[in-house]
Amino acid sequence: MRILHLSWFAFFITFVVWFNHAPLLVMMRETMGLSDDQIKTLLILNVALTIPARIIIGMLVDAFGPRRIFSMLLFISSFLCFGFAMADDYEQLALMRFLMGFTGAGFVIGIRMIGEWFPAKQTGLAQGIYGGWGNFGSAAAAVILPTLAIYIGGDDGWRYAIGITGLMALVYSAVYFFSVSDTPKGSTYFKPKRSGALEITSPGDFFLYLVMNIPLYAALAVLTWKLSPGNIGMLSTNVVNVIYAILASLYLFQTIRIYQINKHVFKETVPEIDRYKFSQVAILDLAYMVTFGSELAVVSMLPLFFLDTFELTAVQAGLIASIYAGLNLIMRPAGGYLSDKYGRKLTLAIIMAGLALGYYLMSLITADWSVIAAVMVTIFCSLFVNAGNGSVFAIVPLVKRRLTGQIAGMAGAYGNVGAVSFLTVLSFVSPTVFFMVIAAAAVVVFLAIIFFLKEPKGKMAEVMPDGTVQMIDVT
Repeated sequence: MRILHLSWFAFFITFVVWFNHAPLLVMMRETMGLSDDQIKTLLILNVALTIPARIIIGMLVDAFGPRRIFSMLLFISSFLCFGFAMADDYEQLALMRFLMGFTGAGFVIGIRMIGEWFPAKQTGLAQGIYGGWGNFGSAAAAVILPTLAIYIGGDDGWRYAIGITGLMALVYSAVYFFSVSDTPKGSTYFKPKRSGALEITSPGDFFLYLVMNIPLYAALAVLTWKLSPGNIGMLSTNVVNVIYAILASLYLFQTIRIYQINKHVFKETVPEIDRYKFSQVAILDLAYMVTFGSELAVVSMLPLFFLDTFELTAVQAGLIASIYAGLNLIMRPAGGYLSDKYGRKLTLAIIMAGLALGYYLMSLITADWSVIAAVMVTIFCSLFVNAGNGSVFAIVPLVKRRLTGQIAGMAGAYGNVGAVSFLTVLSFVSPTVFFMVIAAAAVVVFLAIIFFLKEPKGKMAEVMPDGTVQMIDVT
């Protein structure tokens, strides 16, 4: 339990740091003379690097352990925070914000840590507590930082508020490093046999892995398109084309690296003890894309949606949106607990069906509805969305222990892919169609869960450094 609390607080701090600019944008706009387009660009830059960062951090966690990597991430994030707080012009603000997207990968690290410390029968609830309380960092930043900046006062109040969050990260990097261990005493920390890409165990899984990597790069291409001259206009056409070329080259490089690490699957059969189905990873990726991805997208548009649909004040609309996200604190652990108690596949399938129904009902909301009815439907949908977040990560640590960081990193990255995808859809269609698209995506994932997801059962095998085999319960 001590490890759980120390870890969720580390994740909490990363989210405070990652979203420390959002509640202070009004003050930043006044003191630095930012335009609306520049502010929109900062919001995009804040999430751009998080997609590849979660993949990279997942690899580092599996190779070096969560204790070192979480401490390192907090340490580096603190100095990025200081750089953002001391920026003299918009270019420096934009660069620091882009780099701070790496901070958003902190979530992945604790997934492996909690997986090491809690048995399968408790891991869903533990992961839910970790994720729910950690995610609360963004809400805490929204409440505390503006008050702190006003208390400090002056044009630089926001700078000191952001600097203080960096100081928190710096201090806690040392606290975490000296307070935790990667595994309970006497346990072995299993590492991947090869580094640089996820190990897969069959030719079919190899090609599925390549397909599942495409959306990660496509999401970055969409973010680049949003910064192009045809949209926000921060980047020139030449720069945009260069970024597209770099993304294509990186995908080609990763494909080659994946083949180098896994080419043996085309020549010999992987021993049964080392096998796992990558299709399980793919389904969890898509499930998290629909749950957490839709949550990020809906939280971004919900205040304006209620403001435009009903005669509400900005404060009232904001409170409704905060309820939607705030339920994560309760429902993410609830989703994990239900998975532990009633079965992981069944729980995730029911939650996904409820999520599809919830978004379908939200698509029906019009100005003819009462505000109370619209709020109740929104809360109904939120219950399933947030429980789904916990249910997905109740399964992630049970796929393959030594690859947990990378699997969690890929699933986490797909959450951001979902946010980018759904918000891009929203830029072309009405909110009604937007909600229907998410509902349709949930139905597709529901069918994938029913027909292809396997319930974790029995034991997971891992090979000890001395060659002996350790069996880990996953039931």
